[in-house]
Amino acid sequence: MDLTPRDIPVLDSNMAYREAGSGTPIVFLHGNPTSSYLWRNVMPGLGKPGRLLAPDLIGMGSSGKPSIDYRFDDHSRYLDAWFDAMSLDQAVLVGHDWGSVLALDRAARKPGSALGLVLLEAVLHPVAWDEFPPSGQELFRAFRTPAVGERMLLEENLLIERALQGQIVRELEGEELQAYRAPFPTPESRRPLLQWPREIPIDGEPADVTARAQAYVEWMASTPEVPKLLLTFEGAPWSGDEVVEWSERNVAGLEVVACGPAGHHAPEDQPEAIAAAISEWADRHQLRNA
Repeated sequence: MDLTPRDIPVLDSNMAYREAGSGTPIVFLHGNPTSSYLWRNVMPGLGKPGRLLAPDLIGMGSSGKPSIDYRFDDHSRYLDAWFDAMSLDQAVLVGHDWGSVLALDRAARKPGSALGLVLLEAVLHPVAWDEFPPSGQELFRAFRTPAVGERMLLEENLLIERALQGQIVRELEGEELQAYRAPFPTPESRRPLLQWPREIPIDGEPADVTARAQAYVEWMASTPEVPKLLLTFEGAPWSGDEVVEWSERNVAGLEVVACGPAGHHAPEDQPEAIAAAISEWADRHQLRNA
């Protein structure tokens, strides 16, 4: 499967994306600090039919780096514009990490646009600090602290140089790490990596992101007609029993599939299991056609 990145003008910049196949659009959305490269071993496993697409979020991967704040609303604006530029009115949305949040937000804001959703390792609702995984609480408090976060994420490039491998069970090959490292060669280029941790809706802040998250929580509860699939992973921070229990109580039309042991960046550890689960679910719900 040829997944060579392509490029398309979007607003005042450009967004890169990978595409293969034809039929019902299935859009794969990555999170922080990755890119569409995260899906390179998942997409081929889905087989046919399906028009498989994976964009690089603005400021990430091979996409442009406009002079914006890289807040959640910025990402959603550019992503909406990418959907428009690609003439994607409806699609199955597959999201990891912030990709899941962007998918849920788009589905809630644009009723009928999401044919189905697959969610992996996502913050599915506004959280309090005491709900945050203990291993990450101190670290994310530091990320959100002025000057401290800048030093850690802009100057030291901690997310790429340390945290990325720490959240994957298997060892990344040299060229794999380089693919993730390449988009962020300078402190200025790493601005998106810094802003993402500051956008997580924790204890009501930021208020605008908290409101958007509350809106998609309501949408998840009131749309049983939209199939939703939660993929969980043994050992991953956002796949624990409390996440599954909350989802089963609050998400209508939900199915949960365990995909084996993995770190937070699960597509690097379990691409075959992820592809198989999505394929079986999509075919059973007749979500993809040639």
